[in-house]
Amino acid sequence: MTSQKPLRRLPVAAAVCAVLLFSLPACAQPSAMAETASEAAATVEKNATTGIARITLSQRAIERLELLTDTVKPGSGGAGIMFPYAALLYDAQGKTWVYTNPEPLLYERQAVTVTKVEAGAVTASVGPAVGTPVVTVAAAELFGAEFNTGK
Repeated sequence: MTSQKPLRRLPVAAAVCAVLLFSLPACAQPSAMAETASEAAATVEKNATTGIARITLSQRAIERLELLTDTVKPGSGGAGIMFPYAALLYDAQGKTWVYTNPEPLLYERQAVTVTKVEAGAVTASVGPAVGTPVVTVAAAELFGAEFNTGK
């Protein structure tokens, strides 16, 4: 014969676990609120004509994203430009883009026309000028910030 007492305790134990589980995320909120209250991680300013935004990141956001850039180089044989494949983004329509870093903390999406992708490098006929910094790590996060995909 089995006892019914352990079965009666099961709903109580489940309720206690649920309360603990749902209260854990609340523990992290005060520090996140303090960060947003003092400084926004990203400010997005859309250009009404082009629809392309200028994204200004806080220094803390850059550090948290571990954002890295590399410079655009002249293409081999003087044809076009070259940059790391990690900088290249594709939108939903298949268009190709990079995020440039024209000023400290400022990032802008710029269209590129890819002619070749080979050995981790992109050759493009149209894109940022030689010497322009392009984002190689965290470009997808900038794309998400520009289009509010995290909300």
